[in-house]
Amino acid sequence: MENFHFSGGKHFYTIGLSYKKADAEIRGHFSLGEEAKQRLLEQANEEGIEAILTTSTCNRTEIYGFAHHPFELIKLLCEHTHGTVEEFEKVAYVHKNKKAIAHMFQVGTGLDSQILGDFEIISQLKNSFVQSKKLGLTNVFLERLVNAVIQASKRIKNETEISSGATSVAFASVQYILNNIENISQKNILLFGTGKIGRNTCENLVKHTKNHHITLINRTKDKAEKVAGKFNLLVKDYADLQAEIRNSDILIVATGAHNPTISKELIYAKKDLLILDLSIPKNVADDVAELSNVKLVHLDQLSKMTDATLERRQQFIPKAKEIIVEVEAEFNKWLETRKFAPTIKALKKKLKTMKDDELDFQRRKITDFNDEQAEIISNRIIQKITKHFANHLKSDSETTDESLELIQKVFQLEELQK
Repeated sequence: MENFHFSGGKHFYTIGLSYKKADAEIRGHFSLGEEAKQRLLEQANEEGIEAILTTSTCNRTEIYGFAHHPFELIKLLCEHTHGTVEEFEKVAYVHKNKKAIAHMFQVGTGLDSQILGDFEIISQLKNSFVQSKKLGLTNVFLERLVNAVIQASKRIKNETEISSGATSVAFASVQYILNNIENISQKNILLFGTGKIGRNTCENLVKHTKNHHITLINRTKDKAEKVAGKFNLLVKDYADLQAEIRNSDILIVATGAHNPTISKELIYAKKDLLILDLSIPKNVADDVAELSNVKLVHLDQLSKMTDATLERRQQFIPKAKEIIVEVEAEFNKWLETRKFAPTIKALKKKLKTMKDDELDFQRRKITDFNDEQAEIISNRIIQKITKHFANHLKSDSETTDESLELIQKVFQLEELQK
């Protein structure tokens, strides 16, 4: 398929990088915060990109959009992150048209997630679409595709057990603590950062550890207080961070900073401390791991953990793939219909012109010519002819391009479609 007839002959691309080839440091270079994402979209608008959607999570950053060449999208990403084109080329992927569509289905349904069954990405896709739509950066293709992916995601959740129980980076961190720390209910836990991952982690901590010694710190204190209020937890000022780390047995870092927020200088060297860094980019300096009393674990390590729950989910992958194939096929069928819609419309217009010319000729020849009946009969014939052509194009997708070319040539439709 050369193009999708939605964006001036441009192709639909996915460009991005993920945990599969890019480590946490490289993913951090291409991470997009909300402000950067907004600026990227605004520039895309200025550059005339018709439809674009961008997502950035702890395990991937991607752009979906229409372009003449994928470099248009790669350039946008690099200009609004700390990543370079050279870095991108080493670890990235570029998918075009049908492959780009298939990739969004894999990502949006959680099958491509770092932890199988983690469906956080579908919320990201929804929110990203809303953000793009507010700027007028969506079209009927992108809206239909996102809705199809949402439909597939819902069906997989309802018809399989691939998302049974809690599986996410937040849950994996708590699971790690439960498996590696004795007497967890008696330990002092400090959660630094109360964004989405921080909130989810907090909820899992309260639910699974039965620990009442959890303290929250956030640069913006009122955000931490909102989370703490829900679970009746303690909140401390950002200025108290070092003192609270000194008192903690476990430190969970889930901030959105672009540079490390936890350094060696903040760590008390005479007490054992487990640090879990759930941030992209990394928010704990690498040299912290050199301290003999510190055990530092990053989310990439957490994501490699396997347990009975995750292993059990593997058996539901075939059913999930069946659902994706079904919903994706429906989308592609609609797409094929959209592909030949301009030709059918032009054909109908050409037949109507031929009809009008013929009826004018017959009016001059036939006395008491019945205009009403002639209109009804000829319009029904036109309807049947165009329906036959449309059905042929729907049923024989392998030769659609050749059929379209033949119809356009026979009926001289090129000018009508411009």
